[in-house]
Amino acid sequence: MTSKASAISIAALALALASQAHAAAPAPADPAPAAASGEEPTIQEIVVTATKRETNLQKTPISISVVNAQVIKDRHIQSLYDLADGGVPSLRVATFEARQSALTIGIRGIVPLDANQPAREQGVGIYVDGVYLARQHGLNAALFDIERIEVLKGPQGTLFGRNSEGGALSIISKAPSGKFGGSVNAGYGNYGAYTIGAHLDLPEFHNLSVKLDGIKQYQNATTKDPLPGSTGWNYYDRQGFRGAVRWKPSSDITNDFSVDVAQDKNTPFYSQLLNYNPNGCANGAVTAATTCVLPSFSYTTLTGGPVKPLLPGVVVNGTSRMTTADIGVPQQPSVDKSHGFTNNFKWKLSPEVEIRSITAWRGVDMAQYDNSGGAHRVPTIALTAACTAAAPCAFSRYSLADLRQRQFSQELQAVGSIDRIDYVAGLFYFNEHVSDDAATPASIGAVAITDGLGNVTGANYVTIPFCTGSTPLFVGKAVNGCSIDRASAVRSRSYAAYGQATWNATDALHITVGGRYTKDKKEGVLTFFNNLNYATATPAQLAANGYQPLDKTWNRFNPMATIAYDVTNGLHVYAKYSTGYRAGGASSRTPNYLPFNPEDLKSYEVGLKSDFWDHRARFNLAGYIMDRKNSQEDLSFITTANGASVNVLRAINAPGITKIRGVEADLTVAPVTGLTLNLSYAYTYTHIPLIPVTFTVGAVTSAPVLQQFYIPFTPRNAASGSIDYALPVGGGDTKVKVHIDGNYSQSAQGFDQFPTKAGASFIVNSRLSLADIGMSNAGQKLTVSLWVRNMFDKQYIFRQDPSNSLPGAPTSAAQLTTGAGGPIQNVLGDYGNFNAPRTFGIEGTVTF
Repeated sequence: MTSKASAISIAALALALASQAHAAAPAPADPAPAAASGEEPTIQEIVVTATKRETNLQKTPISISVVNAQVIKDRHIQSLYDLADGGVPSLRVATFEARQSALTIGIRGIVPLDANQPAREQGVGIYVDGVYLARQHGLNAALFDIERIEVLKGPQGTLFGRNSEGGALSIISKAPSGKFGGSVNAGYGNYGAYTIGAHLDLPEFHNLSVKLDGIKQYQNATTKDPLPGSTGWNYYDRQGFRGAVRWKPSSDITNDFSVDVAQDKNTPFYSQLLNYNPNGCANGAVTAATTCVLPSFSYTTLTGGPVKPLLPGVVVNGTSRMTTADIGVPQQPSVDKSHGFTNNFKWKLSPEVEIRSITAWRGVDMAQYDNSGGAHRVPTIALTAACTAAAPCAFSRYSLADLRQRQFSQELQAVGSIDRIDYVAGLFYFNEHVSDDAATPASIGAVAITDGLGNVTGANYVTIPFCTGSTPLFVGKAVNGCSIDRASAVRSRSYAAYGQATWNATDALHITVGGRYTKDKKEGVLTFFNNLNYATATPAQLAANGYQPLDKTWNRFNPMATIAYDVTNGLHVYAKYSTGYRAGGASSRTPNYLPFNPEDLKSYEVGLKSDFWDHRARFNLAGYIMDRKNSQEDLSFITTANGASVNVLRAINAPGITKIRGVEADLTVAPVTGLTLNLSYAYTYTHIPLIPVTFTVGAVTSAPVLQQFYIPFTPRNAASGSIDYALPVGGGDTKVKVHIDGNYSQSAQGFDQFPTKAGASFIVNSRLSLADIGMSNAGQKLTVSLWVRNMFDKQYIFRQDPSNSLPGAPTSAAQLTTGAGGPIQNVLGDYGNFNAPRTFGIEGTVTF
């Protein structure tokens, strides 16, 4: 069976079998209530808002996973990164290498590797209370009081629209209730971790209800930095406040205001040296047996060796997570500050129409200090007697960066029903300004220890004084006057009109059609590259770099159509066609600000949703085929800019069709009172056509080399299971509650250019609670919990980069024409990041 057919055929077979089974039994007159009466076990109904109205999850013809408030507690989910363990198998979450606060989020194989550039977009839409968040920066801030997180799988190009070709992650906060109540929680864990939270609902007063939320989360580093005064790695210190006001002057009008501020101080995961010169790079001719081969260029000879020996004290460790770095380096926390204001207005004009307005201002300010690789990343140095205290040999790349983002969005919606037609119509406007800069100075110097005869016997390591203002425009920022690698600014505007209607042709047959027209406009400039100020550069300098500012406009129409049929009250099937679109942009990591085009996606999906065994069991299944055109891929190479060779990253559009195929299955069973079992599975097949890669130096362009690219962070097979059991004790509402979940992911690529795969993973989390202990007649209750994440302390590499194990890209016309002189002077080894270690703690919560 071909991969293209397998996804749909598996789902279709199960759909047919389930249809026959349910058709044999008479349908009950009414669906089961949210909870069964008495002691009968049952599965709760789940309400979602994926169609811009409240609907039953089982009757919504979209593949959706819901992470509700109880799951957030049971799994000890404090931020979106805690979903990286695979609790939703088709959702993939990874941190940006330089910061925990910037997240890569993918669904169904739509995973942008480097969406941290201002002129580049994500492939999955992130929404908080209906507001689109344009940047990955600041996404890992602490979660406030969350009602649920809806993971909408597959293109959401009609109702959600902007850059949601892989799906959408919709976070819904708890709204003010108008009744006095709330909760206070505090906890303590290993690595000096602690959490504090307070959530207060105030009584309604003059049609106004107020809700206040404050949170604090802290954890010490899990990999120590031996340099005194440095922070270490995998440290975080998050805090935030949210205030919400609900104004309800009449039964037909609801107006929600909210404001939030958050700060996230964090350090990245430690980048370990996993091996040393694993491809055996050495001077000489390239033969069929040579493994030191650059995948994007065919060298005939390798020069620049021998490969430099490791510095004294450097540890190679590809098997276990390092608890203390081998060589101390300067490392201080990066700081992300985010803020926002949202007004969500609803007016029920008549039984047929409700008018809604969502207005939001948001912003992020980021200062990055990343020394995650220490001595484990290039540049490499040769330790000789010339490395003296007066002139230490510099190494250890310190990645410094700043980003400032501001966005405004306005959305107007009309939602309602007329006879047998449910409809949604809307207008959307989005305006974003982003600027950034980056510098990579060395932070450590090696001083050779000699035996008095000029022979090197060891080394001392000293810190290198910070940058001294070679670019005065940037003094006071994270880059603080260092030589600027790159800086850019971009303005993005988006306009959209959309509509969707569902015709309930019969009580069982539902036909939905919709479409969205989008106009995206981007205007951007490079302000610096390789320390050249583009504002003051001469025309000849700009022409030599091939620079053009970005001024592009793209228009798209994204249609969708769904046929859904209720076979019985407990079995619903659907077939869906949908499309998605991700805007183009320009790469600020290239001296010419190289533009790239949008990518477009078509999706074909069938699915079933079923409840059976008297609502004690639920089984949902979806199979899909997705074809993506003009996939945006990243290519790292060396080019000449301002008379020097620099390492750049350009985004290119892959020719042909990228194929993504998959099957998703979810099973929930409540066999006896108090016991709930869950099992989820995702199969994802991806294939990008071979991409012709060329290099250009001056007027010379190399012959194209067909290179295979990959979709990162997307395992072929992933699964998650959980067990929840609640046992009443001592009378009243008190219960002993046990939760345990296990999450498996097959190995997957960590980068899109290399076949190298990171490690497979199996992570187990658990929680034991004594819940709802009565404290007084006023209704206060106490819950005390013991929790553990990564219970068995499993260690796996979630990102492995082999680029430092390979020859450098060609930098001269001679190399392009002859293939001679493949440089290996900076070969070191693969480096990578291990997952977080086992963490555990105790937590108490008082509700009132």
